[in-house]
Amino acid sequence: MREILRILERDARATPEQIAAMIGGDAENVARVIADAEKSGTIGGYKSVIDWDRAGEEYVYAFIDVRVSPERASGFDDIARRIYRFPEVLSAHLVSGQHDLRVTVAGRTMKEVAYFVAEKLATIEQVQSTETHFVLKRYKEDGVIFEEREPDRRLAVAP
Repeated sequence: MREILRILERDARATPEQIAAMIGGDAENVARVIADAEKSGTIGGYKSVIDWDRAGEEYVYAFIDVRVSPERASGFDDIARRIYRFPEVLSAHLVSGQHDLRVTVAGRTMKEVAYFVAEKLATIEQVQSTETHFVLKRYKEDGVIFEEREPDRRLAVAP
């Protein structure tokens, strides 16, 4: 199962037939493993990594470090749940260090992200402080490189 999941993590479009060929297995078995992983939640979804700049769309991304007061019964979980339910939030993680949560958000403008922080995030009672870091340029995300490379113009060496 681990091999199948690793292949899907790299390429969610890989078919059971392709995966079976890679691991020397049976396509029906691969399809069954994938279906079971989807049903159990091991596979949480499938995703395309889009370079919105190339698509002509502008988005502003920011990492927001959040310091919170954990709740007695649920610690950080309820606060994190409340935060990650906002549609602007792409990801939320409990982290070590000076802050408790790192939240990744997206908006159409810096003003939209600032509004999210000031009006939605900072107004949550348990939020003590926030520190916003705007993304200036994406180089690589989820294993996909966004940086354009110059074509190799070297001449081939022939024997």
